[in-house]
Amino acid sequence: MSLQNRLTEKFGIEHPVVLAPMDYVSDWRLATAVAEAGGLGLIGGGYGDEAWLRDQFDHVTTDAVGCGFITWSMAQQPRLLEKTIGYRPAAIFLSFADPAPHAPAIRAAGIPLICQVHDVDQARRAVEVGASVVAAQGGEAGGHGTGARSTFTLVPEIADVLRREAPDVMLLAAGGIGDGRGLAAALALGADGALVGTRFWAAEEAAIPRAAQHRALSAGGDDTIRQSAFDIVREKPWPTRYTGRVLHNDFIRRWHGDEPGLRGALRERQTQFQAAVKAEDYDVANLIVGEVVGQIDRVDTVASIIDEMVGTACSILGRTSHDLAAIGS
Repeated sequence: MSLQNRLTEKFGIEHPVVLAPMDYVSDWRLATAVAEAGGLGLIGGGYGDEAWLRDQFDHVTTDAVGCGFITWSMAQQPRLLEKTIGYRPAAIFLSFADPAPHAPAIRAAGIPLICQVHDVDQARRAVEVGASVVAAQGGEAGGHGTGARSTFTLVPEIADVLRREAPDVMLLAAGGIGDGRGLAAALALGADGALVGTRFWAAEEAAIPRAAQHRALSAGGDDTIRQSAFDIVREKPWPTRYTGRVLHNDFIRRWHGDEPGLRGALRERQTQFQAAVKAEDYDVANLIVGEVVGQIDRVDTVASIIDEMVGTACSILGRTSHDLAAIGS
């Protein structure tokens, strides 16, 4: 069973399911597994480690793998985009800053540009610079975002804008999609597909310690929180409008709301944090997951995750794969 539409046709995939380019977690193994299961895999280029990225693409053997970057971090790495284009990825995904400086080179190379956005103005900007796909991220998502809008209202609003102003630009729904119910909802809201992070974070192929996954499986959506303490301790200079959703733990309970105190004790806390990461101590180390973690109760293979998503979505929508061809067109 498959869900065919213009997104699947564009990228030559079977299902409108896209792996979120989670920094380091979405490595070549996870991206390849998603691609081989019929979705679009995106390697998490994150802040841009050229050596790591080269190693990732050296292992890629399928055409349905692209990569994504935290856009504002690319300004200090002028060669990064050129090198990435040379790998001929299936798509380049940019998020968290104006894509305009990088879009012309991506478009000139004939590589589809996916821009993650958090509001309507950002969606219009993505269209203006030539994005092929807009990924509308609600505040439910794990990791960074503005947290200002929910997926359930943001996606249909942007879908309406694109339908009126840029009908050829496709839309992904991001944030809170972890099973077939979420995929069906995304399509029903007007998206062409779903960008999935946390559910694949809990996949067997994900580059994350099993201890981290099992810690998260016992948590619910209410156990996540938007915060900036982990950016401070990692010395990641995120713009203030962005916070990161993580699983609540002792470190957050101590330092969320006391960011000046954390900065004042930074070296000591960094030593504590780095030791916790090495020891897989998640009372201190960060677990970047979204609210949908409360719907996940086991670690599965990527293939089984996508099979469930697609099968359940087809059942909910009550259509055959032939009928679903019209969705998103």
